[in-house]
Amino acid sequence: MTKPLAQPDPALLASRADAIADAARELAAFGWTPATSSNFSMRLDEGLAAITISGRDKGRLGRDDIMVIDMDGKAVGSDSRPSAETGLHTQVYKRFPEANVVLHTHSRTQSVASRLFAAEGRIRLEGWELQKAITGYTTHESVLDIPVFPNTQHMPELEAQVDAWIDSGKPLHAYLINGHGIYTWGRDMAETRRHLEALEFLLGCELDLRRLSP
Repeated sequence: MTKPLAQPDPALLASRADAIADAARELAAFGWTPATSSNFSMRLDEGLAAITISGRDKGRLGRDDIMVIDMDGKAVGSDSRPSAETGLHTQVYKRFPEANVVLHTHSRTQSVASRLFAAEGRIRLEGWELQKAITGYTTHESVLDIPVFPNTQHMPELEAQVDAWIDSGKPLHAYLINGHGIYTWGRDMAETRRHLEALEFLLGCELDLRRLSP
């Protein structure tokens, strides 16, 4: 007998969809989601997540712009198409059980930093007070490495690079994709927003240092 597909709790889905839409509109107002780019998701339970439908204007999202996927990235109860990068979201949920939100944006700062540091393969953040905005970091004397992975349209290849970083034992709180944008996550929307905003600020500081250094 075929096992019936799991279905999300309607009230929980509505709540998560509203939270994603609210965050997306705010991030769009910052200019971080140009031309329908970016994608956002929230875990619903161990096997399901809510995620933005591909190609929607992130500044105008509502509940109807959010769909449900399983942890294999397949649509649940919908004919809509999730982002081609859905596997990067489900990867976070599978590798980090405490993560309940994933935010991916394409700000100018993120995009430029990803190109500038691509050859080094990472951006090392060290000595900045705002590093303490990242969960687990309690002092500016810490070192926070943000890897920069090569861009590719073949998601399994990119997922393999993320897995390799995690499997090496190095901490991972966010990553950049060359010429693309940033992925970060957290236990709830507030924590994930804090991570995203702190990293945006820190990347901007690093770009300024490069520009102003003789």
